[in-house]
Amino acid sequence: MSSSPQAPTRARTADSDTRPSLTVLSGFWPAATFAVARALLAADTSLLLVRHDLTGIRDGVVRRVVRTGAGLVEDEQVTLRHGCASCTLREDVLPTLVRLTRTHPGQDLVLMLPEVVEPEAVAAACAHCLVDGAPITDLIRVDSYVTVLDAEHLLDGLASTDDLIALGIQAADDDHRALADVIVRQIEYADTLVLWGQSCDGEFDTGRMAVLLHRMAPWATHLRVDGDLVDASALTRQLRHTHRHRPETPGMLARGLQGYTLGAHEPEPDCGVVSAVFRARRPFHPQRLHDVLEDVNAEMIRSRGHLWLASQPDTVVAWEFAGGGLAMGSLGHWLVSLPEDRWEYVEDQRRLAAALDWDPYYGDRHQHLVFIGLDTDPVDLHRTLANCLLTDAELADGEETWRTYPDPFAGCFPLGAEELADTEGARPA
Repeated sequence: MSSSPQAPTRARTADSDTRPSLTVLSGFWPAATFAVARALLAADTSLLLVRHDLTGIRDGVVRRVVRTGAGLVEDEQVTLRHGCASCTLREDVLPTLVRLTRTHPGQDLVLMLPEVVEPEAVAAACAHCLVDGAPITDLIRVDSYVTVLDAEHLLDGLASTDDLIALGIQAADDDHRALADVIVRQIEYADTLVLWGQSCDGEFDTGRMAVLLHRMAPWATHLRVDGDLVDASALTRQLRHTHRHRPETPGMLARGLQGYTLGAHEPEPDCGVVSAVFRARRPFHPQRLHDVLEDVNAEMIRSRGHLWLASQPDTVVAWEFAGGGLAMGSLGHWLVSLPEDRWEYVEDQRRLAAALDWDPYYGDRHQHLVFIGLDTDPVDLHRTLANCLLTDAELADGEETWRTYPDPFAGCFPLGAEELADTEGARPA
């Protein structure tokens, strides 16, 4: 079986769809994730559970296990051409799903991802890779992306400053992701979040974890499950055949630009959790923003969004903070800085979002940042960021003067002519 990049999948209505359903389970704590998988198998013994053990991946070997509620179906060692998680997806995960659909017609599937794999990577592979010349969604309906979080360990994971290499669990030799980055991306891409078990610090702390997840992913369906007493049938009804996955939903870095919810403004603390949204139509002064980077994230668990620097007025700058580290990078051009003949290469949803919020002077340029933390003062946060914006006098100097400002970010967010509408990954600031 072969895999190669290809175009988007075909749409079907839920009523006429006869394809088997695929539920994708992710989560950094395998015990909790596998507990949910076992509950689903107990409720439907015909369900096919597929998982890959990446322990030997850097040696080019992974272990594939397929089982149903009735027992083991496959347990095989697979040799890959290249030892990385993305190769595993293309070379074995997707072909296995297609093969099982053909050899076990009518049986639904659950794909349990390895702990360091992000669901957005799977969604991209499902949408753009071919197996036997066709996208897998011709045969399989991706029903939902479910992320399972362990209530006992969630906060420690989000606060961790460790990276995967230091922990010895990287998905490839060049995998420099931080542990907290993996966890937040598993949370934020999911359409369904399951908070599993209880915090060892009691009910209040478990409730605080639930509030935190609501603030981090207000677009998701949220479930709490007591790990000691699980109703497998009820959990199955909540997690399977939900039709929650929307393949058109962009990844986190593009959400705000395409008009999707980036975060909820909930400045009043709930169990100590605060979520504050900062929006503005004037640009940041680069030096003043640089001077407060550490202060504004000091009490944060997560911050994200995009911004506009006066000194680099053509560039949408991405902002991502998790696990004590801030990453900033280029998201391409603001539409107002693009020649009109390039607009056709920009996503329709982004053009629509820009048109609805277009400013006659600034165009689509703006600030949109979300900060989520414990015991955070949202008023002080807003005041600090507002003081980084250009003053009226600075605005009056005009764009040519802004470009001459001393800029600690100079050279960090390059824009090439060939990437006018493309998205780049963020880089550490």
